[in-house]
Amino acid sequence: MGFSPNFSAMNDYLEILFTIIQKPILKAGLYVIGALVTAKLADWIITRVLSRLASRTASTIDDRIIQILHRPIYYSILFMGLGISIQLFQLPEIITFVLIGLFKSAAIFIWSIALFQSFMHFINWYSRHKTFGESVVQPHTLPLFDNIGKVVIFLVAVYFMLISWNINVTGLLASTTILAAILGFAAKDTVANLFAGFFIMADTPYKLGDYINLDGGERGFVKQIGLRSTRIMTRDDIEITLPNSLIANSKIINESGGPKEKERVRITISVAYGSDIDQVRSVLEGIAKNSENVCKNPEPRMRFRSFGDSGITLQLLFWIEKPEDRGRITDELNTAIYKQFTEENIVIPYPQRTIHVKTQDSLKISK
Repeated sequence: MGFSPNFSAMNDYLEILFTIIQKPILKAGLYVIGALVTAKLADWIITRVLSRLASRTASTIDDRIIQILHRPIYYSILFMGLGISIQLFQLPEIITFVLIGLFKSAAIFIWSIALFQSFMHFINWYSRHKTFGESVVQPHTLPLFDNIGKVVIFLVAVYFMLISWNINVTGLLASTTILAAILGFAAKDTVANLFAGFFIMADTPYKLGDYINLDGGERGFVKQIGLRSTRIMTRDDIEITLPNSLIANSKIINESGGPKEKERVRITISVAYGSDIDQVRSVLEGIAKNSENVCKNPEPRMRFRSFGDSGITLQLLFWIEKPEDRGRITDELNTAIYKQFTEENIVIPYPQRTIHVKTQDSLKISK
């Protein structure tokens, strides 16, 4: 007796299965599972296959960008499946709209962070490997690109988020333009600081870590350069925040600028008339040369500057490695000079004035 398939029963089973699949809940669940499997598959292809191919290249930028972008791709596929499944549930229109809007906003937020990280990684890589010259991308201009990248990516993300919530962008842009003009006039100081921040980052009168002096007497290390302000750490470990518009209109002395960070220091001193100039020169130059904190090249030297009212004016010139050490090293050498002058009987003159006193008798005689 042979086996004869029951096609009628099989068709019944298929119809039942098809009917079950057509149910919204099950169909939505299949979409979620399909999106999850597709997202996992795409993530595996990117992290395994593409990463393996990128590891064979000499550059590291492709490896890093692949590591950054695989997560947004994964979540985009997953959110797409969730969005389709939400629509299949046939929920109230407002709930469906809100949930899909949240999925889109989350995807835009994740992509914004990934794009900014990729952008900054590319800029850092470019600044390290590019032979500079006239190129605008250099290590000291990275803060400028960092801030510009944040602003541009933020504006683009806001634009797409507004579209995802079906907001009329054209009308909003017109209203925003008017509002921006009003706010710009009301917050002109803040706008001035922002523009000054861009110009400071582009012109680079100083960079992070430089030791600067300003007209107002502020002096210290540049700790942070922002769009609105610059932060300086003084030698007293006090942080000063200065508006960029104030700095842009000030005279800036960058003691760390120039071809080298070395700085020349001058110590001015007077000795009495009649002093042995050669002896004084030997003492001053010897003190500077014997100090461990004074540079050996260029060598310290003394200069005869002028004939003063009470003595002759001399200057000891020497170089130090870092400008922030000037106060400490000047104190060290001043102390040594005073002690050595005392031992060598070299006189530091006091200011001298001759006073003529006229009495009443002398005034009568003169008449």
